[in-house]
Amino acid sequence: THLDKGHLHNHFCFNSVSYLDGSKYNYSKSEQKRLREVSDRLCREYGLSVIENPKKAPSRPLYLDEKNGKPTRYNVYREDLREAINRSRDLQHMMKYLADKGYEIDFSGSHWKMKLPQYKHFTRLDTLDERLTPDFIRSCLGGTSRYGNHKARISYSQHMPEQYKNAWKPHQKTTGILALYYYWCYQLGIFPKGTDYKPTTLMKEELRKLDEITAQVRYMSKHNIATLSDLHADREKNQTEMNKLIDYRQHLRNKVRRALPAEKETLRAKKQGVTEQITELRKRLKYADGIEKRAAHIDNCLDQIHDTTENQRANTNVRTGRADRRREESFR
Repeated sequence: THLDKGHLHNHFCFNSVSYLDGSKYNYSKSEQKRLREVSDRLCREYGLSVIENPKKAPSRPLYLDEKNGKPTRYNVYREDLREAINRSRDLQHMMKYLADKGYEIDFSGSHWKMKLPQYKHFTRLDTLDERLTPDFIRSCLGGTSRYGNHKARISYSQHMPEQYKNAWKPHQKTTGILALYYYWCYQLGIFPKGTDYKPTTLMKEELRKLDEITAQVRYMSKHNIATLSDLHADREKNQTEMNKLIDYRQHLRNKVRRALPAEKETLRAKKQGVTEQITELRKRLKYADGIEKRAAHIDNCLDQIHDTTENQRANTNVRTGRADRRREESFR
């Protein structure tokens, strides 16, 4: 049993090959279950805690981001759900609050669910917190909002410079990718520094990728890439150069095989230098692929936010129209 991590854990030590018949150990699902049962038995014997109802664990990066309080999908859901409960007096207004935030909700059955439009699957509320059952949520409504319901808003950055305001247009493929990235950074609240602006729910999880986005912006600025055409030209140039270096490295390998001992060290050093150049070019190609994919992703996210806002505005107009008609009828 080890104590070197943030949790107690057991290791099993045994010979992976049987001394009786030479069979190799097979770590199957059933064997994994058996080892877990042995570990649980040892923990119970020595008074240690045991996970009684184990669930599927998140990936390690997601687990670490959750633990560090980064805006993962589940953390964003929890925050908005807590906000909706605290700002609503009844279930109807809570559902409207979440819908105005951009969520799709399914409050039927015994397991209520919610999701943002960019995700395929719903998330059960009791997955976010086992206390979030329908009865518990109903009992919490109206606790801190007894004098009225609050309205949800989709917020936009008020600090957008003029040169970036038209960098994106709804449902059109953006070719000016550097301007699109800057537009995205302002909407995420990355730029400018020191403001109290918070991005809308539909964008919050994107802040997990802050380091990647920043590195991609720096790459485009350093290599004078402003449009998709510039990006494709940069990628083609790097690919051509890398192919030449790969051929040259193979040529050096062949020379090393035939060289005299005194020449081999010089050739190997030269080959190492070529390998380092190839590694750098591979990084650049990876940047180019990542930038193109993220540009399409940004377009898609902004389209979804635009559509959600338009639906919100249309619903508001419908409600306003109904109220106006009721007022007119009351004066007749």
